[in-house]
Amino acid sequence: MKKIHKPWIKLKEGIDAEDYEIINELQERCVKNDKTTLKLELDYKLGISDDSSNGVKDINEFMYFDGEQLIGYLGICSFGGPWEVNGMVDPEYRRQGVFAKLFELVLAEWKRRDSGSMLLLSDHSSESGQKFIAGTGAAYKHSEYEMFLRKNAPVATPDGIVFRKATNADAKEIARQNAIYFNSEEEIEADDMPLPEVEEKRGMTSYLVEKEGQIIGKVNLQLTSKLGAIFGLGVLPEHRRKGYGRALLLLAIEKLKEAEAQEIMLQVAADNSNALNLYKSCGFEETSTMDYFELK
Repeated sequence: MKKIHKPWIKLKEGIDAEDYEIINELQERCVKNDKTTLKLELDYKLGISDDSSNGVKDINEFMYFDGEQLIGYLGICSFGGPWEVNGMVDPEYRRQGVFAKLFELVLAEWKRRDSGSMLLLSDHSSESGQKFIAGTGAAYKHSEYEMFLRKNAPVATPDGIVFRKATNADAKEIARQNAIYFNSEEEIEADDMPLPEVEEKRGMTSYLVEKEGQIIGKVNLQLTSKLGAIFGLGVLPEHRRKGYGRALLLLAIEKLKEAEAQEIMLQVAADNSNALNLYKSCGFEETSTMDYFELK
């Protein structure tokens, strides 16, 4: 264990390219050492960074340094719902209160912004992460599998299904569908969600899925570097059990491959057996499990 000699903390609203590089380097060290997965959303955060803002309104990035070296990081990410908080400490600098200090600052920011509930994330196999969260009093909420496409997916048979890029005018419809698919206790107002056209500039493209001019579902596709990701895929209840979910998934895979994605991943709730079986049948395999704990 290395002793901390020159501690200082950097607080920021968003990350820039330099932050991205040093945080990602720390992430690679931690993942290699711990054999666990982190969900930091660095590519997404870099895409939404805005250098034109005047001053810092809200703090989302918490970085702990020893001199010039980043040794700890904790980040807040929100997609219109509760905060998702995930972070790490350099393996050589642990057991010196680094993570506890960063979390203390996150709690202060949470109370200042009065942001409702907060989700704390930990890889299911991370003993230290699970132990730390248990000490916060957060209650287990749910788990998600991260899955990567490992086999050739079947050829898509769209049967008249088409993708239409969502516009800002579709924000209310997207919020309505999110509430249906993700069992939200209440529908998130469209005004509280990032607008589709703004999100597209940041690398996340929302599509409404139609058949014969009628909306039957939606999906979000993201391409960062060479990694393609599928998020928020769903078919409306009245259109289920007709094979649309499978067709939608295969079309999403095709679009990402056309965009030259070298790897394709998605996340699915561990208790969603129907979706899990669908993804497996299309060539996806589980690579890790992320547990979510809610702090109210």
